[in-house]
Amino acid sequence: LNVLTIATGKKLYIDMAVNLARSFWLWNAESDINFYLATDQPQSLPDDVKTFVKIIQIKPGALGEGFSTKLHLDKLAPSGQTLFIDSDCLIYGNIEGVFGRFAGHSVSVIGGYISTGEWFGNVKAICKKFNITQIPKFNGGIYYLENGEKAGNVYRLARQLEKQYDEIGFVRLRNRPNDEVIIALAMALNNEEPIPDDGSIMSDPLSCPGNFSTNVIKGKTSLLNPPKPSPLHQDWYPFEKVKPLIIHFLGHHSLSYQYKKDAYCLQAIQSNKLSFGKRIFASVVVELPMRTKILLKQLFRPVYKLMFGTRAIKQSERL
Repeated sequence: LNVLTIATGKKLYIDMAVNLARSFWLWNAESDINFYLATDQPQSLPDDVKTFVKIIQIKPGALGEGFSTKLHLDKLAPSGQTLFIDSDCLIYGNIEGVFGRFAGHSVSVIGGYISTGEWFGNVKAICKKFNITQIPKFNGGIYYLENGEKAGNVYRLARQLEKQYDEIGFVRLRNRPNDEVIIALAMALNNEEPIPDDGSIMSDPLSCPGNFSTNVIKGKTSLLNPPKPSPLHQDWYPFEKVKPLIIHFLGHHSLSYQYKKDAYCLQAIQSNKLSFGKRIFASVVVELPMRTKILLKQLFRPVYKLMFGTRAIKQSERL
């Protein structure tokens, strides 16, 4: 059993991968799961992580840039069952059971199917172009593969499809090809299927934009997709409340106080300094100021817009 993540380019990806690795070790140190980290900056890893992580050193740019790196998992995954987890995720419990859910799939994801509508392109038109009826729809925070000929076929096709991304009719994400729709199409063309999403393995604050809480020390999560008629309700997400083992802090959500507090606690645990005082410090110094900032923004946003108009969107630090 293997977990694999990738951290290349900016140091922030290394930092997030370190947080992911520490959360894995907190809850899975006694398991038989190996943790692999593919990176072009192994020198940036802290000593505590080096003691349990198996490093796959790669050259800068060897796997492409942006989301394209996830189209090369067949080149990185060892033999056996491998669960790729995006570096901006955290693990909140033992994940051995997840491998059982995926067992027997050469390549798989957590999700369902989509045959019409928009998902980084006109899905119906793209399906018609390739003479298929539907493609898997999922969050690319997790990929599963049992490396071998069938998995290799999926990923080789995915890399070919990436070269035709715009021609196929896919829409870019942050001006780059989106790995999710490429893998979805490659899976469909190779008759590979997703496992059903019941909200127990992974979720994210985009799918559940209501209040969410986490505690990596206790292994507790709770995410809310506010019911209708809330303007925050995500109609496409089938659950109102989930408590997943893994949270994908995609986009700006890695700047949330929930993520930062858990990352602080994970670092303190590895240095054997997570005292009661440190937990209070995390709540008072990390969580409280950010909660206050969010509250003030919500209170004064209408006044700000009235006086100054809509503020320009800041460029993501991930770009």
